Order: sequence, then structure tokens, then C-alpha cells
Amino acid sequence: MTPPDLEALRRHAIEVLAQAGVPSPEADADLLIGHVLGFSRGQVQAKALIRSAVDAEQILAITEAIERRSLREPVQHITGLAPFRLLELAVGPGVFVPRPETEFVVQFAIDALQATASPEPLAVDLGSGSGAIALAMATEVPHSRVVAVENSPAALPWTRRNVQRYGDDRVRLVFADLADALPELDGAVDVVASNPPYIPLGAVPRDPEVRLFDPEAALYSGEDGLDAVRALSRTALRLLRPGGALVIEHGELQAASIAAILRADGFTAVDAHRDLLGRDRATTARR
Repeated sequence: MTPPDLEALRRHAIEVLAQAGVPSPEADADLLIGHVLGFSRGQVQAKALIRSAVDAEQILAITEAIERRSLREPVQHITGLAPFRLLELAVGPGVFVPRPETEFVVQFAIDALQATASPEPLAVDLGSGSGAIALAMATEVPHSRVVAVENSPAALPWTRRNVQRYGDDRVRLVFADLADALPELDGAVDVVASNPPYIPLGAVPRDPEVRLFDPEAALYSGEDGLDAVRALSRTALRLLRPGGALVIEHGELQAASIAAILRADGFTAVDAHRDLLGRDRATTARR
């Protein structure tokens, strides 16, 4: 029996993923095939057009990757990598996979850091997970110093791995809870940024990729989803210098509640920001 060429293999992979209900079967098939073969998505499509040969070992690896994705395991867990702005972060079981929404949110933190008059502005990422926010700030504002705070023993190895790769000795990783982190920096921080857990305990996510594979500690936060935000607000108020900036990612229906929490704690200039889909996904405030 003649082994399938890349075009046939790709077509079958797309069909399997589509039947499994994967939202983007073609893109995911190309990403997983490309991961196995060392190709970009465009190269996969070009090689498929000319019906490039694929050896038995590659066919087996692609088939296994597609089967895992058909069970709704995130692409990022299968490849071990999550693209985020200028970075390619290591991720896997135990750590929250960074999303495109956070790429939008972190821009507010980067802008605030760049606008700081200090020659060496200081930023803190509370609940760092993969290190996405901390490392985006550090790499895109190279004169900054950043502290990444994480309290999950399962996530910490991923944070450490990414900080070692991209931190450039300017990112310090601290194992601590965001509620009482970094008392030695009280009143000294220019920007606090966070993507805290914000899903209410009773609101189970629809997507299997989130429900089955993201760590619960990174998803759920009390009956209304705002317990972590309450702690975050108090910690940020303590850490920030007067005029310092706070940036929070949150659910699209939470902006008003978060604004009320921040104002009650004493923050000013509280503003919600809409993403490209018109959803309120970020709130900024000033100490």
C-alpha cells in the first residue's frame, strides 16, 4: 500500500479535527503538521500542493498529534509552545496557556512603563503563570526591571523556564501569593499588571480546552469571580508609587464591578478598554 503524501495526510487531519468539533481544524492541522515536519503553516500548504512525500515515522507522529488534538487537548500542549507577541513561550500541563486577549491587555502595561520618567522603571506581574506579561514588558521595554510573582508549584517550572530564556537577568521570579507579595517593594513600583483568575465558581467554561486542561487555580475565583481581583487591588495599592499604573485583564461583563472595587480602594482614573471585538477586557487605574 502506498503511504499517503502530505496532501492526503493534511486533508485527513482536517477532516478528523472538523468531526471532533475543533473550532479551527485547518489552522490546527497545519500547525501540528508543521510542528512535526519543522515547517511553517505556509510551507505545509505549499508542500501539500505538490504532494510531498512523508516518511512512516513522520506519519505516525502527525497521526498522534492529530489524535490528541481531536480529544481537544490544546495545540500549545501538543507542541509545547505558545506564541505571545514577540515571544515563543514554553507551556504544558499545570500552567495557563496565554491567549490573544492578553496580548491586547499587556500593551497598556507596556505603554505605562514606556511613559514612566524613571530611567529604570519597575513593573510587577502578579500571578505570572507562563511569564507572558512579565516577559512581554521586559522584552519590549528593555530599560525596565520586572518581578514575576507566581504561587502555583505546577506552574512555577514553566515560569522559571521562560524567565531563564527571555528574562535577560532583568526579570526576577518570586514564589508568593499575590495577596501578600513583595512587601519590600511597597510604594516603589511603577506598573502592576495581572491576568488573575476571574471565572465565578459556578460558571464552567464551554470550551473543553479550557475546562479540561487549564489549571483551575488560574480560572476560578470565588462565587462572583472577583476574589482575586479584590486581593490584587489591595496589593497593587500597597506596591505602587503615587501615580503608578494598574492593568488588569478580566471577563467582558466584569468592568463595572472591578471599577467599583478599585475606586472603593482609592484608585483614580479607572477606565475600561475594549478589545478589537468590542468587549471590555482590560481595566487600567492610577494609584
